Order: sequence, then C-alpha cells, then structure tokens
Amino acid sequence: MTKTLISFGHGYSAAELAKTLIPQGWRIIGTTRREEKCDALRAAGVKPVLWPDTDMTPYLDQASHILISAGPDADGDPTLRLYRDQIAERAEQFEWVGYLSTTGVYGDHRGGWVDEDTALTPSTRRGQLRVEAEAEWQSIPGLPLHIFRLAGIYGPGRGPFAKVRNGTARRIVKPGQVFSRIHVEDIAQVLAASIARPNPGAAYNLCDDDPAPPEDVIAHAAELLHLPVPPAEEFATAEMTPMARSFYGESKKVRNDRIKTELGVRLKYPSYREGLTALLQAED
Repeated sequence: MTKTLISFGHGYSAAELAKTLIPQGWRIIGTTRREEKCDALRAAGVKPVLWPDTDMTPYLDQASHILISAGPDADGDPTLRLYRDQIAERAEQFEWVGYLSTTGVYGDHRGGWVDEDTALTPSTRRGQLRVEAEAEWQSIPGLPLHIFRLAGIYGPGRGPFAKVRNGTARRIVKPGQVFSRIHVEDIAQVLAASIARPNPGAAYNLCDDDPAPPEDVIAHAAELLHLPVPPAEEFATAEMTPMARSFYGESKKVRNDRIKTELGVRLKYPSYREGLTALLQAED
C-alpha cells in the first residue's frame, strides 16, 4: 500500500527527506505559500499544494504520515490554527507525525550540555513560541507525535563557502560560545529512521557530535578553500544587527545519543569538518 506524507511547509529539510522516500514509492504532498515554487516541487516528484489558500481536508483523508516544518508565528502554530480539529479527528489514521522544532527550546546553558530530558527554558521569543507549539501538538490525544529539535542546519546552498569567497565571512569571537549544527542529509536520515521505527511521544535532538565555536567553522572553510582566514572580531565590539547578536545570547552543547541508541542512526557527517569537505567535493 502506498504511503502518503503531507509535508506542511515543505522546505529545505522536508525536501531532503522526500529524496529518500519517493524512490521507495511514497507519495509526498508538499504545501507552499509561493506559486513560483510549484514547478520545482513537481520536478522533484512532490505534489504541490498552495496553502493556506487550499482546503487540506481531502489530503488529510489520504495521509498516512504528516511532517510539520512550518514554524509558529505570533498567533501560534499555523497548521494547528487551521486544521487542529481535522487532525485530531484522524489521529488514529496516522502512522507517524513529525514536528520539526529547534534546540532553542533549551535556552542558554553557558556552554553546558543538554539532552532531551533537559527542562525547556527558552531565553528568546522564538524559542518560547516553539515550546508553546510543541505543547499544543502534544495535547492532541492519540496523535503518534515525534518531536525533532534541530540544531543549526547546513548543507548544499547553505554553507559558509560563498561568504568566505566573497570576503563577507566574519569570525566573531565570544569566549565560551559554542553552537551545535546538523547536515541536512543527516536530518533526512533521522526522520526516515523514525518513520521506520515509530515511538509516539518521543523527542529527539538532531545535531552532530561536535558542538564548536562558530569562528572555528569559518576558519576551517577558509582553509579548505586555501584562502586567508578572516580576522577575529571581538563580540563585545563587533558591529552586528540585533538579530545576528541575538544568536550569541545562547551557548550550549547538545547531546544526540538518543538518535543513535533508539533509531540506530550513524551520522554521515559527525562534525562540520566532514560536512564541509563533502560540500566542497560536491561543488567540484
């Protein structure tokens, strides 16, 4: 029997998962707000649906799986705002529901370690909205929900090489600052593993094995390109937008043991070093 996945907010990570599922015979229905994206979705084998303009009820009737990538806004989760009742009514129909959240729900831990059992103490409005969205999805009785808390995403088209090449990359140094990150192919690998081995109610951190200072990543990218390493800039005096500066307000190392022990995942890119090398090789 053909499996059908509705992908609400079919973006970068969902598109990578589709590359895995479609060759296995899956039907993927991807929502987008932009009509100009529809041709590209069709070319990738995804049925595009303009949303929220389209009534999703007939598609929900056909779905065996749901992936939610669309993030919350000031009014809450957009998928639940429109379709909570319809999803709740069909909870037993779905074999797997995945919600893509963020490690921002843990807040700032001054460089310390967090895992899936760490209390959710977001320090930004963005993180608080994610905590509220997670709770709203969890409140639907009988829904086979799986929460995936993603670290910083990189991959094809989302690496540091372009900025290093054009001279706009910056090495902002804040003592003790570390970020976790995850290659998009490993996101798809984890989601596919969870679909194959559902565990409703589970939450998973999606990150690699090597949380690292951001300036180290930029330096490594420059070295791979055989270009000068951008000079270090002190965070305290660096000129930055409020948005850019806000990302440095949280520092933590994220544990990923659960995706390995429960789902049997072996990361393709256990650190940014392997990931950046693969991105550069793919360019060549």
